[in-house]
Parts: sequence; structure tokens; C-alpha cells
Amino acid sequence: MPRDDAGELSWLLFHQERVLSAAQARRFYSEKAIRHRVDSGRWRQAHRRVYVTHDGPVDPKAWRWVAVLAAGPAAALGGLTAAQAWGLRRYESPLVHLLLPARHQTRALPPGVRLHRTTALPSEDVLDVGTPRRTMPARSLVDAAQWAATDEEARSVIAAGFQQRLVWGDDLHQVLERLPRARRRRLILATATDAAGGAHSLAELDFLDLVRRAGLPEPALQVLRRDATGRRRYLDVWFERWRVHVEIDGGQHLDPRTAWADMRRQNDVWATGDRVLRFPSWAVRNDPARVIAQLRATLRSAGWPG
Repeated sequence: MPRDDAGELSWLLFHQERVLSAAQARRFYSEKAIRHRVDSGRWRQAHRRVYVTHDGPVDPKAWRWVAVLAAGPAAALGGLTAAQAWGLRRYESPLVHLLLPARHQTRALPPGVRLHRTTALPSEDVLDVGTPRRTMPARSLVDAAQWAATDEEARSVIAAGFQQRLVWGDDLHQVLERLPRARRRRLILATATDAAGGAHSLAELDFLDLVRRAGLPEPALQVLRRDATGRRRYLDVWFERWRVHVEIDGGQHLDPRTAWADMRRQNDVWATGDRVLRFPSWAVRNDPARVIAQLRATLRSAGWPG
């Protein structure tokens, strides 16, 4: 971080990951001085309108600045790129996604940058003072779902946004009210509704879909309980009336310490008289008939009339 008495250029370089547009560079240097820095290797020209003011590697944060500055002041980071800037984890994209209002002219962009156009980009969907300018979390997730290669990828991104607390409640519903022609609109609405209700992973969403298609009673999701020591625990799926608890185990449960922590939690729940079922996420997707058969049998033994 620059010193408190640092000049405007130092602060600008700090906030923009040491990336400058050509117009910004000309505010502080002559054309000759700029060319000398590029020719000597102290700077590199990442794009005909953008300079990286060092000779080291350009990390993803700096490349986002390159993309936005190359596209012009109306552009904003969008989709997965914006969601990552807001903190979304485990969803990487090799591309920098930009969103630009349809009325603005297209510029030539650096490699690895994908431009998306929109006729609806209201001020409430954009953070203008961001570093760099980007869409708000809910709009970012909606666009990421629209631009996803598959429906499953779209659902997974939405679920992750809720799980990682980037959004909550009806945030995505409000965005979709402003985007009546959004791609996958119904899928995004349904996924956001379920995720807001507690289904915070794709496996839980798939399980909930199985339950509904099988005509089983609607469960509650991510229900807060306290174990024998008084600690807060969240149940993945809870059929309260019949005291049946279902856990959906993802890949992280292969770790012995994680598995033992989950077993202790399960034992605490069992000790109170609940019935507990556990299914790996792969079984929910690849062996749904057996999953539903076991769940149906358990509910019936607990008193569900069927």
C-alpha cells in the first residue's frame, strides 16, 4: 500500500493492480516516456489501449483490469468473473466475462475475454465504485447461470452462491423481475427458491427433486439442531413429523476427520430417537431408485401412511 502522502499515480496503480489505460497513462507521462518504458521492458502493452506497469507475471486480478479498461467505461465484470471477485470459490473460468450495454460499440478485446451484451443493466445491478467495476452478486450469479454450458452447471453455481453466503432470500428473484427474458429463467427461479430454503448444494437439490417426483412428503432443509453438548448443528434434510433425518455426503466426507465429525453428529441425533439415513451424492444421481426405496421404507416404518 502506498504511503499516506503518495501521489495520485501511486494510488491509482495500487487500486488497479498496476494496470493503466492509455488515457490514464497520458495524464502522467508523455507519449515518448510511455514508449520508452514499453521498449525497455519496464512496462508491457497488454492491449493497444492498456499497459501493465511492471515486467512480472499478470495475475487474474490484474487481467480483470486489463479486460475492463480495454472494453471501455461502460463495461463491467459479469457472470462467473464478477462472482469470483465477490468471493465465489471453487468455480473457476479460463475466460474473463464482461457485460456491456447493447447500445455501446464493441471494441477489440484482449485474448481470453468474452463479451456479453444486455439490454437491461440498471444501476442497482452494478457496483460502479468496485475494483474494477462489476455486477452485484445476485446479478452475477444469474448471468453465470444464463451463460453456463449446461443446466447442471447453472444449478450448481446458484446453489454455491447461497451456500457461500454471497446471496440470500429473494435476491435472485428480484434480479429476474428485471430480466423477464433471461435464459433458463424458470430453472434459476426454481433453484434459487430451493436454495434459499436450505438446499445449499447441488446434491441436496437433486435429492429434493427426487423426493418431489416420488410423491414423498416435503422435507425441511438445513434445519438447526443442537447436539448432546449443546453445539449448533445443521441437518441436511429433516422430515420433522416422522423424525427422519437424511444426510447427503459429498466428496469431502472421504476425509477421515470430516467423516468422523459427521459420524459423531449422526450419533448425537440417533441418541434422541431419530431415524438417520446417509446417502453419498453419487448415489442420489446414479442410483435414485434405491435411494427413494430406502427413504420410503424408513418413512413408512416411522408412521407415514404413504
